[in-house]
Amino acid sequence: MGESNFLFYNGKVYKTGKLLISPDNRSFRYGDGFFETMKMINGKIQLLDYHMERLFTSLDKLQFQKPVYFTPEYIKEQISMLAKKNYQQKLTRIRLTIFRGDGGLYDVDNHFPHHLIQTWELNPANNSLNENGLQMDIFKDARKVCDQYSSIKSNNYLSYAMAALWVRQHKLNDAVLLNPYDRIADATIANVFIVKDGVVKTPALTEGAVNGVMRRYLLHSLRNENMPVQETQLSVEDVLQASEVFLTNAIYGIRWVKQLGHSGYTNQLSSVFHKKFIRSLF
Repeated sequence: MGESNFLFYNGKVYKTGKLLISPDNRSFRYGDGFFETMKMINGKIQLLDYHMERLFTSLDKLQFQKPVYFTPEYIKEQISMLAKKNYQQKLTRIRLTIFRGDGGLYDVDNHFPHHLIQTWELNPANNSLNENGLQMDIFKDARKVCDQYSSIKSNNYLSYAMAALWVRQHKLNDAVLLNPYDRIADATIANVFIVKDGVVKTPALTEGAVNGVMRRYLLHSLRNENMPVQETQLSVEDVLQASEVFLTNAIYGIRWVKQLGHSGYTNQLSSVFHKKFIRSLF
């Protein structure tokens, strides 16, 4: 895989590895910011409108003050420029990180959306449904809160970071995180879907789930096909008794889960969904 030689920060291109963040940075100190993970194929950012809508909703919700030039078109142009400069337009993962600048908890210098764009070449396997189902379990040492910020892809990622360490220690592929009510929130880098009694279900955003772009796209696609789908509360028992469990995110679309704890699952519908809704994107 090709290396990224350049990154984009606040209007300028720098060599990868350039130190850019001050020790007083509020994102470093408090996790004050958020990020978008996007996928580019042949120079086109997939589900761009969904990403831009979530990005600018998050900016408003977190009370950033956008300069006039900071528009979806500006973001798109800088991403395209950087991917081209890194020779990574064919199949690329893009991370756009937004964060507030320096200051203490009560003493903010300003509310400018500092922005960092990075790109990485992706493995083509990310475009296909995983042949081997994921092995997962439930991480119980942290809880996803349920508030007006829990749907944001926040730079405060501690619960997911600890879950990911736990996953590695237990030789798993991912983990489900719970909310304070012991119901399903999401996974470390993905949203959770189940199929139970012929109905596709996923935790509502009020359950602490991140407002995933692929989640939104799949829900919209299923409803357009008049398939039974619910954004709802999911108990651990609901998941253990499901016929299928699968995860969604912007990079791989859908990945099916073979086992969670002692429960095993098929991939009948998730395979259909991948062919019908994801393959056309990728």
